Amino acid sequence: MKGVPLVGIFVVQLILLIAHILICQTWFFFWPGLPPSVVTGMRIGMLVLAFTFFPAVALSFRYSNPALRLFYSGAVFWLGILNYQFLAALATWPVWLVLRVAGMRGPGIGVFVSGLLSALAVAATIFGFANARWIRVRQHTVRLANLPASWRGRRAVVMTDLHLGSVNGVGFSRRMARMAANLDPDIVFLPGDLFDGVLADMDVLLKPFKELKPPLGTYFSTGNHEEFGDVTRYTQPIARAGIRVLDNERVTIEGVHIAGVSYRDSTHPPRVQALLDGLHLNSGHPSILLNHVPSRLPIAERAGVSLQLSGHTHGGQAFPFTWFTRKIFGRYTHGLHSFGTMQVYTSTGAGTWGPPMRVGTQPEIVLLEFE
Repeated sequence: MKGVPLVGIFVVQLILLIAHILICQTWFFFWPGLPPSVVTGMRIGMLVLAFTFFPAVALSFRYSNPALRLFYSGAVFWLGILNYQFLAALATWPVWLVLRVAGMRGPGIGVFVSGLLSALAVAATIFGFANARWIRVRQHTVRLANLPASWRGRRAVVMTDLHLGSVNGVGFSRRMARMAANLDPDIVFLPGDLFDGVLADMDVLLKPFKELKPPLGTYFSTGNHEEFGDVTRYTQPIARAGIRVLDNERVTIEGVHIAGVSYRDSTHPPRVQALLDGLHLNSGHPSILLNHVPSRLPIAERAGVSLQLSGHTHGGQAFPFTWFTRKIFGRYTHGLHSFGTMQVYTSTGAGTWGPPMRVGTQPEIVLLEFE
C-alpha cells in the first residue's frame, strides 16, 4: 500500500485486533454456557477475521481476479459488521453495571443486555448496507456573480466519490451514468475518487460514461484514491472515456472558467496558491473549481474562485465517524455554504470506501441549476 505509513497500518491493525478481542470476551462473559468447542472456534474465527482487511487491500492493489474481488468484498463487509458489534460490546458493560447498581442482578440480565445490543447492532448494519445503495438526488440553485446570460438556467450534475472497483463495479457505474443522464445536464463535474484505488479494468468500469454526453462536456480532477501509485493508471482511462481531466489547469466555456487541481498539490498550501494564481481566476469571469477536499478555502477565495466543488468527506459515511468528520471539516462536511464571496458545495458522494454502508449519512448525486 504505497504511500501509507507502516506505523499507521500497525496502529489501525492493533485497533482492529483489540475490537475483535473485546467482542469475543464480551460474548464469553455474558454467555458463559457456550461449549468449549464453540469458544475455541469463535476465537480462531475472530483472530482470522481480525487480519483480513489489510491483506485484502494490499493484494487488491496488485492483482485483480474474481476470487480476490470476493475476498476484498468479504473483508470490507465484515468491517462494517465489526463496527457496530464493537460498539454494542463496548456499550454492554456500562449498561450492565448500571442495571446491577439499580438492583437488577438476575443471571439473565447480562444475557438480555448483550443480546439486545448485539441485535440492535445487526439492525444498524442491515440498514447501513441498504441505505448505501439508495442514491438520493440533491437539487440546488446557485447564483454566481457576473454569470453570462447563456449560463442562466443551465444544469450541472456533480458526482463525487463513486469509488469504482471491487465493490462498486460496472453495474454501479452503469447506474450512476444512467442517473446522471436522466437529469439532462448541460455539464458534468467529477471532483475526485472516481476509482477506489484497487487494480481493475478501468476502461470496462468507465464504459457506461462514454454514453454520458452532456453538451458542455464532463470534467474531472483527481482525488486521493486516484493517487495510490501511478496516477496515469486512472487518468488515461478517464480521458479515453471522453472525460476531460483538469490537472492544475482551466478551460473557459462561454465566459465561465472551469478549473481543477490535483489532490497531491491541493495538500500543499503554497503550491495550491501558486497554481490558482497562475490560472487567473479573478479576471472578472465566474469560476468553478474542482478540488476534491473542502479545504484551502481562504486560498481559493483569494484567487477569485466563485464556486468550489468538493467531496472526500462522505459526510463521515457511518456513525460514529460522522462525529469525527464534522470535527475536522465543520459545516463544510456537506452541503452548499458560503465562504466569504465564494460558495462551496461538498457532496457526501455516491459510493463508499471500505464497508459499503451508510448510517447517519446519505449517498447522493447533485443537480445544480445556475441563475
